[in-house]
Amino acid sequence: MAARGGDLVAGKRAGSLTGAVWADTLPPAMETTLTTLTTAPAAGPRRGEVRALSVAPMMARTDRHLRYFLRQLSRRTLLYTEMVTTGAVIHGDREKLIGFSPEEGPVALQLGGSDPRELAECAKIAEDWGYDEVNLNVGCPSDRVQSGRFGACLMAEPERVAECVVAMRAAVRVPVTVKHRIGIDGLEAYEDMLRFVDLVAAAGADRFTAHARIAILAGLSPKENREVPPLRYDDVYRLKRERPGLDIEINGGIRTLEAARAHLEHVDAVMIGRAAYEDPYVFARADRDVFGDADAPVLTRREAVLAMLSYVARETARGERLHHITRHMLPLFARQAGGRQWRRRLSTGQDGGAEVLIDALRVIPPDEALGGEGEGASAAA
Repeated sequence: MAARGGDLVAGKRAGSLTGAVWADTLPPAMETTLTTLTTAPAAGPRRGEVRALSVAPMMARTDRHLRYFLRQLSRRTLLYTEMVTTGAVIHGDREKLIGFSPEEGPVALQLGGSDPRELAECAKIAEDWGYDEVNLNVGCPSDRVQSGRFGACLMAEPERVAECVVAMRAAVRVPVTVKHRIGIDGLEAYEDMLRFVDLVAAAGADRFTAHARIAILAGLSPKENREVPPLRYDDVYRLKRERPGLDIEINGGIRTLEAARAHLEHVDAVMIGRAAYEDPYVFARADRDVFGDADAPVLTRREAVLAMLSYVARETARGERLHHITRHMLPLFARQAGGRQWRRRLSTGQDGGAEVLIDALRVIPPDEALGGEGEGASAAA
């Protein structure tokens, strides 16, 4: 396979990539000097399409069952795995860690790591398993992730991230993207983020997903880092204005399709995080309202449940516990008539099969009483 970039084999890092020694031809974007890049970055040949909406990778949330469920609601939204470390992918049970159903696509694998060779190996594994994209986590602020020298702490090492991106792109043909914060402790200014993005863009990153909060690595928990640092959407908008050739996605505090459409006036794509888990039905109108597909079906909540029955039957037949699937469906009828009884019936029927879902639906009024096709429009718009 022809590689776009070469392997970093030696060289000093002194604040820029210009000290790196490359084994063969530099990627086209890397040939642009950093001085030129800061004023007029070249877009360069990038891979894949930019999908206007995605669901953020979330630990203990975006497993294969949630992805299958969300795919019933939106055919076009890009879905992600949970973050998986390079060590786990290389040495662990791959079917358990990164296995997925073809019906889940398009889906991206998010990797946690900082070793270019390991990340390249994992990117190739992801491509071989059928993933549509490989994403590098430069945004997680947890202590465990920091101790492994990856996640948000890598924003202090843009040269290292650039090396990782070049190695990953050399190994695969699918897009290689980066999810990052707008800053970390001591690197909180817009200019700090811009330098990070410029260096990693020069390495060939296909898209940047910017969580519009800084990460405070000393003193805040991961949960607090999702809530305490103020949102700075204008920094992400500015990044797109000043680097129009780059594909920029915004993330952080976005809870509705109406908000997503407003952000799309300024950036290329929007990533929704916790709201996707707390109210999955928000995606029922995504294909129509965000992707502009007027013919896309809009399932009712009841229809979304019925669409899961064959999957539930298949998965429980092969030994999966029902609760591992239905835990993602508990909030489907939140703030709807019968919603509490729905949760209660699913929670007490953890060891059954598809019949549990059918029984739980009996407490839900007919679709007509819920508003029919557009029943979730108020929540989603």
